[in-house]
Amino acid sequence: MKRIVIGIDLGGTIVRAGAFDEQGHMLSAREIPIEAPRGPELGLRKIQKLIEQVQAESGTDSLVGIGIGSTGPVDPIRGRIHNPFTLPTWDDVPIVEWVQKAFNVSVTLENDADVAALGEYWQGAGQSVKKLFAVTAGTGIGTALIEEGQIYRGMDGLHPEAGHTILDPNGPLCYCGAHGCWESLCAGPSIVRDVLKRDLSDSSLLQMAGGDHEKIDACMIADAARNGDPVARQTMEKAARDFGLGIVNIIINFVPEMIVLSGGLMRSSDLFLPAMQEAIEAHSILIPAKQVRILPAQLGYHAGLYGAAYTIWSTENEQFKR
Repeated sequence: MKRIVIGIDLGGTIVRAGAFDEQGHMLSAREIPIEAPRGPELGLRKIQKLIEQVQAESGTDSLVGIGIGSTGPVDPIRGRIHNPFTLPTWDDVPIVEWVQKAFNVSVTLENDADVAALGEYWQGAGQSVKKLFAVTAGTGIGTALIEEGQIYRGMDGLHPEAGHTILDPNGPLCYCGAHGCWESLCAGPSIVRDVLKRDLSDSSLLQMAGGDHEKIDACMIADAARNGDPVARQTMEKAARDFGLGIVNIIINFVPEMIVLSGGLMRSSDLFLPAMQEAIEAHSILIPAKQVRILPAQLGYHAGLYGAAYTIWSTENEQFKR
């Protein structure tokens, strides 16, 4: 009987699930809104339903395990999510224990940026890359470093948060407590906050949003920028410059062979990448930054699903330990 692993990608707005065989084929995938402010109990029931659906669609009852990648902070050792920041109400949630009781299989928990990077290492752009850095930019900015197929961990197994590298001490306040960190300048909600501080009287954004400021989102701003809206263009240009500076810091500090970029903001890569390249060229002095390959993630929104599944398969089968 075909054995499968289910990968979960839990983000601030959407939770995805996918079923994978040992060859890395995705057999089924689904997603639904997580509705985090309504409480973790509802969210956990949603996750259970997703797992049941993708397992049924995979055509097998042989479930080996469930890997979970979640927007952080997470505690992989205790199997808990402590993230009232991008998952409101999710404060010290024992997700691993809950899923284990529901399905009676092995369950792992990792930061979503780590599993996205593992996914690209396993089946995406980073195959055979010894030092791979991944940046996932969407509701927040998550980063991960994969060395020789292993997640780089800091003291006490903590996940380094390069998304909160301070770029502008006079910048906006982030939930992390810092002013002007990378995430507070470039993530989707930050772009929206920036545009709402501007004069929109000559902008098409309010018309696009039906006159409701609260309906303006990052995708809308990007579309308006492409259509020549001056306010949207100024906003996206600033975010793109700051994003480029964040990438420069990654190169200077880690000197990876490759950087892969994923997440919702990469839908606007045409607006971000030119400014990123300009920033890299302007700061390529001590480090040969031009030798670092910077590529879009090949697996797109599914990178986290692949990587979450890999955390189970890599412990079950020696062939995954390259």
